Amino acid sequence: MKNVVVVGSQWGDEGKGKIVDWLSSEADVVIRFQGGHNAGHTLVIDGETYKLRLLPSGIVRKNKISIIGNGVVVDPWALVEEIEEIKNKGVEINEENLFLSEAATLILPIHSELDAIREDNTKNAKIGTTRRGIGPAYEDKVGRRSIRVIDLLSEENLESKLTILLEHHNSLRRGMGQKEYNKQKLKEDLLKIAPKILKYSKPIWKKIEEFKKLNKKILFEGAQGILLDVDHGTYPFVTSSNTVASAAATGSGCGIGTINYILGITKAYTTRVGEGPFPTELKNEIGEKLGEIGKEFGTVTSRKRRCGWFDGVLVRQTIKTSGINGIALTKLDVLDTFDEIKICIAYDLNDKKIDYLPASSEQQFKVKPIYKTFEGWKSSTNGIKKFSDLPKPAQNYINFIEKFVEAKVSTISTSPERKDTILIEDPFEN
Repeated sequence: MKNVVVVGSQWGDEGKGKIVDWLSSEADVVIRFQGGHNAGHTLVIDGETYKLRLLPSGIVRKNKISIIGNGVVVDPWALVEEIEEIKNKGVEINEENLFLSEAATLILPIHSELDAIREDNTKNAKIGTTRRGIGPAYEDKVGRRSIRVIDLLSEENLESKLTILLEHHNSLRRGMGQKEYNKQKLKEDLLKIAPKILKYSKPIWKKIEEFKKLNKKILFEGAQGILLDVDHGTYPFVTSSNTVASAAATGSGCGIGTINYILGITKAYTTRVGEGPFPTELKNEIGEKLGEIGKEFGTVTSRKRRCGWFDGVLVRQTIKTSGINGIALTKLDVLDTFDEIKICIAYDLNDKKIDYLPASSEQQFKVKPIYKTFEGWKSSTNGIKKFSDLPKPAQNYINFIEKFVEAKVSTISTSPERKDTILIEDPFEN
């Protein structure tokens, strides 16, 4: 038995939600450990679509524990709304199957306002934020002035914390020509929502210890791709948290030794939402075709995703920075109709061949992909459940990826449906 971390090996939108939900049939506990409601996971189960933002993907399964860890920044109003939305689809959610870390930082309206003000006032090099307050909330967390879930227990304590928080934010707002924020209104709104989230509040580190002693299988769910990691991603076009697998330990309160296997969710091509470098982006009919077939629109924002060929250089790099043991290859069926398919195997930077993505954003924008071309399979892979049943060119494509990125392809997804998955290696057993 092993505890497994699932992370996205690209810029997100790799299909983590489906894979986590599928793996959760074996897991007892599913934990979100970073990000906020800017990250969306879409699950399609028996024809029913579930769009999750804060709730772990295991919530739609019966008899599973879902946990929102301390590394997640939580908009309490968004969380309550999402719980009600999923409940209305017939999913049972209560204090017995959903736990929220008492140490999780709250996203407040003042954070989303600041997010939008900054993005609107930036003329050049926009980050492409979702404007949901994620970054400002993490800033306050690191600045030691954030409001946490546990702070909602005491009105007196909340009053004191809000005073400190608004001293900072109102000085920023004055400097940007904005009206100061009303502390009393914010306090009243928080006290009103408090009972609806406090009932789920728990010391998560302690619960994890209990689960470990009971030999429960734990699945840690990353919310965004590794290339959006604030340290190891395409900085500054990144999110405000660590998305690498090691963040599962700090974002939930367990020791790194709790993690036994790291599964990297990897799309069979590449997509990105928002601004930033994208070496293999296809600004042509092929890119449009990938987006159309793959239904590449953001779960949360509905923004159109940028599309391109599979970037083996980037995936190999993220496998190393996150310690990925195996990859789950998703959306293979999107490539079914192409005559030829390409994989980026190196970059050209100022007429010099390199085998990694530089840390400099200036250089990241300049690199040009060097491709290896593969024969397309021109037949449907949709719903195939055995590797040997895949067309030979598709097998060749997968085998090359496995060898190039230096990680085993342990799982292959051939449709959005949970059941359409080829299992080569079980992360919980290998």
